[in-house]
Amino acid sequence: MPLPAHTVRFGPFELDLSTAELRNNGATSKLAEQPFQILAELVQHPGEVVTRDELRQRLWHSDTFVDFEYGLNAAVKRLREVLGDSADSPRYIETIPRRGYRFIAAVTEAPLPAGLEAKKNNLWKVAVPAAVLLLAALIAGWLFYPWRQVRTLTDKDTIVLADIDNKTGNPVFDDTLKQGLSVQLEQSPFLALVSERRVNETLKLMGRPAGDRLTPEVTREVCQRTGSKAMLTGSIAGLGNQYVIGLKAVNCNTGDTLAELQEQAAGKEAVLKALDAAAVSMRSKLGESLSSVEKYATPLEEATTPSLEALKAYSLGRKTEYAKGGTAALPFFKRAVELDPNFAMAQVLMSVVHSDFNEAGRAAECARRAYELREKVSERERFKIDSRYYDAVTGELEKVVQNGELWQQTYPRDGESYKRLGLTYAKLGNWEKALEENREVLRLEASDQCAVCTYVNLGVDYMSLNRLDEAEEVFNQAEERMVEGEFLLQGSYWLAFLRGDTARMAQLVSAAMASRVRKNCCWQRKRTRKVGTAS
Repeated sequence: MPLPAHTVRFGPFELDLSTAELRNNGATSKLAEQPFQILAELVQHPGEVVTRDELRQRLWHSDTFVDFEYGLNAAVKRLREVLGDSADSPRYIETIPRRGYRFIAAVTEAPLPAGLEAKKNNLWKVAVPAAVLLLAALIAGWLFYPWRQVRTLTDKDTIVLADIDNKTGNPVFDDTLKQGLSVQLEQSPFLALVSERRVNETLKLMGRPAGDRLTPEVTREVCQRTGSKAMLTGSIAGLGNQYVIGLKAVNCNTGDTLAELQEQAAGKEAVLKALDAAAVSMRSKLGESLSSVEKYATPLEEATTPSLEALKAYSLGRKTEYAKGGTAALPFFKRAVELDPNFAMAQVLMSVVHSDFNEAGRAAECARRAYELREKVSERERFKIDSRYYDAVTGELEKVVQNGELWQQTYPRDGESYKRLGLTYAKLGNWEKALEENREVLRLEASDQCAVCTYVNLGVDYMSLNRLDEAEEVFNQAEERMVEGEFLLQGSYWLAFLRGDTARMAQLVSAAMASRVRKNCCWQRKRTRKVGTAS
């Protein structure tokens, strides 16, 4: 049986496992006990995640958890200083948030020098024989080196999220995991996902229906059409009683893999935790700093719900909302709350829908309940909840403004914060500020189409400032981009009224009536088909 190597090499360093000496181009330093033991453990498992709990069990003698946490953090920090490494841009020791560490450099063994055979019994515990260590190093180099050479994302890039490939046959994972993945990724101030609304608009331009399935091929085209940098695909498969979740980020222009990883779940109840761990790791791999990941990474079970069934209902509600509007989505949000009364964001969306129907009492009730549950949600969702609460419950519009400004500072690419401020400034009669915010919404969500409300809000801002020609330009732009909706017709009607253009007003009324007739006919045909099927 071959002897374990007494020295391993990585980068310019040699680590003597028998003496705890670290050599770098002829210079030798003696490592302290705990940093040495951690480094020895990591280099013997290159490319593998060594968890904090494993380090505690194998290496730590203190029974106090606080002492362990402090000691481990201090020891890893000291190691990075000695190696000239960085937590944000690691070359050797990569932090896996909330889990542990991984040694990412290639590791090779140095042969045992002649005359040192007698020292073999004094070697520090080595778990992997030299042959296995070398093989692990080669595998680690092959697996991890190539993707690290691909340039990751910047804070200017956007990502399109594909539908998760559910290979389990269990429908509870349909749409649910994509929604959970979206919630974790959207906590990042660094990453930006293309909104579902914009994805649906792009699908229409591709000749596909809104809500069409985003396969990798379809996602790549959406990614290219929206000027995004990357697409993120995912899958879940059964493995006995376990599940395997895979994520892969790809440059949608070149096809290069930016990052790829897998996580295992011990059972159905552990799937959300595994998805959460995968999403957090993916954020780091795509270029987000460690400090940002650690600060904005509320676990999914807190940010959403621990119930897969409740998350599924919520996911269907969001999907329905983007495709058919809030009325059709409301039953799904109600179902999510029935399954988990502590689901804060489902309460928020119920509040929004009730508000759209002028049901102020119900809107306030849902907003109040969401506010009571806000302590465990993510930072981004807390901004949404606070904004809704101050608007629908207390009516403190100045607090909505303060919340919105902080929201923008934290998430400068989140169009919803600008939209919320634009509406609030309009309520306060500050039309110049409202115009400024809505222009920013249009810029952030720029695409071949844009939500009808954005155009209407912008047109109303111009009309309120008596800038009627600019309001007309906004409505014309919406028409050129094939944006449709009764609100747009209503905005154009207001403009015609302000100009005293009775002919244009009559034309718009006729268009609105024709639109309603078409919708009623479509509804009647669907109802007839349904009745015919039932009979």
